[in-house]
Amino acid sequence: MTETKTAAAAPKAPRAKTAKTVDATVSAFPNFEAFNMPKMEIPAVTREMAEKSIEQAREAYSKLKTVAEDATDLMEDGFETTRRGVLDFNHKAVDAAKSNTDATFQFVKNLFEVKTLAEAIELQTSFARSQFDAFSAQAKDMQELSSKLAGEVTETFKGAVEKTTKDFKAA
Repeated sequence: MTETKTAAAAPKAPRAKTAKTVDATVSAFPNFEAFNMPKMEIPAVTREMAEKSIEQAREAYSKLKTVAEDATDLMEDGFETTRRGVLDFNHKAVDAAKSNTDATFQFVKNLFEVKTLAEAIELQTSFARSQFDAFSAQAKDMQELSSKLAGEVTETFKGAVEKTTKDFKAA
């Protein structure tokens, strides 16, 4: 039993010494220079300059943020214009393909109904002529649509770049 008391007393003793040693060190050197913070006053001019710099930085950030948000909106508008134009172009291409496929199936159906070689040649010639005319009209429509699309996209992005550049210079 004595061993248990001694073992319990041993850990308590170093803790007490450590606490007393720290307290003794602080109280023994209350005016030690390493522990003192220097007291200095910031001049009013320096403080004003710092406050002005912070305010200018906030204003510049606010303007730059606004310009970036506007540029993002303009880019989104440009991408939406492009998406719509490409969608229209794809619809026109699918319509042309459907029209050509329907004409080809009708030609094949008519070809099975011919009785003479002359009728087949005449049918083939008229089909080729009509398909050439249809293809020419489809190509013209596709060219007009792609030119229109290119113009819209160019104008959208050109306007976005001009506005962003103008806003950025103003900021």
